[in-house]
Amino acid sequence: MTERTWPHRSETSHFSTLPFPIKNSTRKHENSTSKSIRVRQFRPSPSSRRSDQFRDFAALPNDVLTKIAANFSLPNLQAASLVCKSWRDGLLPLREAMLFLRWGKRFKHGRGGVQPNVEKALDSFLKGAARGSTLAMVDAGLIYWEMGKKEEGVALYRKAAELGDTAGQCNLGISYLQADPPNVKEAVKWLYQASIAGYVRGQYQLALCLHRGSGMNQNLPEAVFPTLLIQNHPILVESVNSNVDLALYKQAKWYLRAAEGGYVRAMYNVSLCYSLGTGFSQNHRQSRKWMKRAADHGHRKAQFEHGLSLFSEGQMMKAVVYLELAARGGETAAAHVKNVILQELPPPSRERALSLADNWRPLPSSR
Repeated sequence: MTERTWPHRSETSHFSTLPFPIKNSTRKHENSTSKSIRVRQFRPSPSSRRSDQFRDFAALPNDVLTKIAANFSLPNLQAASLVCKSWRDGLLPLREAMLFLRWGKRFKHGRGGVQPNVEKALDSFLKGAARGSTLAMVDAGLIYWEMGKKEEGVALYRKAAELGDTAGQCNLGISYLQADPPNVKEAVKWLYQASIAGYVRGQYQLALCLHRGSGMNQNLPEAVFPTLLIQNHPILVESVNSNVDLALYKQAKWYLRAAEGGYVRAMYNVSLCYSLGTGFSQNHRQSRKWMKRAADHGHRKAQFEHGLSLFSEGQMMKAVVYLELAARGGETAAAHVKNVILQELPPPSRERALSLADNWRPLPSSR
């Protein structure tokens, strides 16, 4: 029996309007004339009557519903399952997939009291993928890729990408770039799909692809100079001029989008774009802003360069903090500069700077 989500028109009141009194059109007020006031009865238009035919969500076929919800997380699946009984039943395989996905992550990372086991993790992810979850498809594809079974991994990435999963689209694009020979056209196509959907890793990878000279001749919508985008972006208004190479601008723009989305490596590259005048007009204020932001999010090269900048300005204690963080991250040159500065600081300042480095925590980021 089909379940209705709200009453049918035949079950509602037969009154079309509120019972306001209708004034006689022939009656006139004293010493004046006025138009009569009539209450017009509402009649639904043919288009609204036709739209009512499509309001019954319960009539949506299960295979269509599964494709729509293929990349839903567990909270979204639980919310969608409350719409009606038909959806609750139709989304059951995807809710089961979430259970397999959870166990797959436990086996892969050794969480929840279980020992790491790649085979069991892959088996769990495949069971989730078989039930239609693109999240499980991407995780299974990643394990296949790490095992050297790249064809199986790419097949799962493609299936997830075609269902609209942004992580699957990004991984598929990267797979095409790493193929022998690389398929740049397909790589840019899928990276662009992930980018316009707001996936910051895809935006960074697309910018990196353009930066390295790949995909410059692809027919992306940005091939036409996006004047409207610039006008609506306060930073770009100051930065972009008619002398900027459009290809370099496209690269810098995607770096900036990824950086604004919290992708740390993109923050560092945006700083370099502003510093060198690559894609944007040279702007040292913006360069320093993004370099510090990358450093505060834990980018070790940014910490090193920001520490050098502070050192050149005479801010010794702050410079020591960032250089110490960079050195702990593996930047050996930062350790040498830090030691030179420490020799010039009094003992209390040295201890204070190193204590700040010990208590420092990176800001949260997308990656």
